[in-house]
Amino acid sequence: MDMSSAEVKRAAALESRAQPNSSSPQASELNGSEILVRCLQAEGVKYLWGYPGGAVLYIYDALYKQDSIQHVLVRHEQAAVHAADGYARATGDVGVALVTSGPGVTNAVTGIATAYMDSIPMVIVTGQVPTPAIGLDAFQECDTVGITRPIVKHNFLVKDVRDLALTMKKAFHIARTGRPGPVVVDIPKDISMTKLAGSFEYPKQVEMRSYNPVRKGHSGQIRKAVQLLLQAKRPYIYTGGGVILGEASAELRELTQLLGYPVTNTLMGLGATPSSDPQFLGMLGMHGTYEANMTMQHCDVLLAVGARFDDRVIGNPRHFAQVERKIIHVDIDPSSISKRVRVDIPIVGDVKDVLQELIHQIREAQAKPDSAAINAWWSQINEWRRRDCLAFKPSSELIKPQMVIDTLWKLTKDGDTYITSDVGQHQMWAAQYYRFDEPRRWINSGGLGTMGVGLPYAMGIKLAKPESDVFCITGEGSIQMCIQELSTCKQYETPVKVISLNNRYLGMVRQWQELDYGKRYSHSYMEALPDFVKLAEAYGHVGLLVEKPGDVEGALKEAIRLKDRTVFLDIRTDPTENVWPMVQAGKGISEMLLGSEDL
Repeated sequence: MDMSSAEVKRAAALESRAQPNSSSPQASELNGSEILVRCLQAEGVKYLWGYPGGAVLYIYDALYKQDSIQHVLVRHEQAAVHAADGYARATGDVGVALVTSGPGVTNAVTGIATAYMDSIPMVIVTGQVPTPAIGLDAFQECDTVGITRPIVKHNFLVKDVRDLALTMKKAFHIARTGRPGPVVVDIPKDISMTKLAGSFEYPKQVEMRSYNPVRKGHSGQIRKAVQLLLQAKRPYIYTGGGVILGEASAELRELTQLLGYPVTNTLMGLGATPSSDPQFLGMLGMHGTYEANMTMQHCDVLLAVGARFDDRVIGNPRHFAQVERKIIHVDIDPSSISKRVRVDIPIVGDVKDVLQELIHQIREAQAKPDSAAINAWWSQINEWRRRDCLAFKPSSELIKPQMVIDTLWKLTKDGDTYITSDVGQHQMWAAQYYRFDEPRRWINSGGLGTMGVGLPYAMGIKLAKPESDVFCITGEGSIQMCIQELSTCKQYETPVKVISLNNRYLGMVRQWQELDYGKRYSHSYMEALPDFVKLAEAYGHVGLLVEKPGDVEGALKEAIRLKDRTVFLDIRTDPTENVWPMVQAGKGISEMLLGSEDL
């Protein structure tokens, strides 16, 4: 197979670096940077996203001398963390990013917080000024440990090169175990250049007295949960991102089939249950389906797995508590249980292990669900389903964003496809109308709601999954926050497809202003937009302008056909379209607006 010009250049560069060098350090004289690289290699790190600067130049020098880890030079540190985050979400591996001190760290903060809110396993290596200069307002100094403390699972400041290997082992262990999350390792420049006396050995395992996450759920609690589930008249299974992070989708599917109960996923949990499964009621919450929300409000036994009852899911907690129900809550993180909603049977443990035990005990139980009651419950649910809350009126004049997503789904549903999104109306339409049947195919920012993540996410996924089709669904507002990464896509030949639903507004802001602020559209209209087609072409990509409904399918097919090119589709959509259903702030989960007629 012929190599591209970029691949030839990379191969030549790596070959030149791999030539024997008489001054190459032996294992007994590795400096901190070389130790760091050895640690990353021992952890099986394949890709590292970063941006160089003074405090990390020794680390970059060490990276230059090896060829097993591919470094990806982004155009902004925020994108480095987002790309590593997207890689972690799609693969389940720990994502790794590298940034310099000061502004490098502060630029990365948004990416770190994004990963923290969604419990994504990551290790972020940050450069720091030399140890003697810490606290003296040195050039490009900031308190990395202090700044990142609220948005990481843990962070470390390495003060001795002898501690570096064990620190990295701890960082990866903490990031991937228990409730996953980002870990920051701050390395002063003098530590990165100091040589280690003696031989280097990466720890095979690590024990931390203060960190021992529980895996196995309490058998007595699981037994109580089984009894409650089998006695239920109006049961419901509610699952979140924890099922996907815990690789428990197969167990969830087995459980729902075994019981025959209705199931819903949160925004972060989509794909854990196949959207094509008739037991699946769709996403629930602020923009969830009518049937999913009504079932949530009126069930008598609720099994919550890897979910946290957040404000976008249950709406007003007082309204949610008006209906008496028994709640079973399974989560790896004990602090998430009874945080917002009081639960009756808490089960702390790894969701995969707990679901396996639940399935085993249900199969062994003498009792069976009350089939008459369950059938009556399904009759009620099907009545709610008949509202057809996601129906929309097609137009021959204006492109409806729902139609774009539905068309994309029809064209790609049978392929190896990943969908990323930014944040706003387009995110909700993607969640509603792209029907995910597998986990880790839907990559978006749920907890922090970060605009600008879609393109870096797509880059990270495409690097990990080069044979897959990766689509970034975005808006003209979000895409401009990290649009410079189109340059990274070109350099590293990651041909993603950008679908911009361009309605010339910050759409979700405009929708709220229409509904709650008397149609006072304060600074939500996007003026002076660039010509996105020309901009894409300037970066060396393909740009397509789509202005008519009849041209949508053809443009999407053309983007799919151009396998080896990044394609930017500027799709001009109806600027007045809103996301329905919607639960307004302060309202209960069943107090939904289903369309403009409810206003």
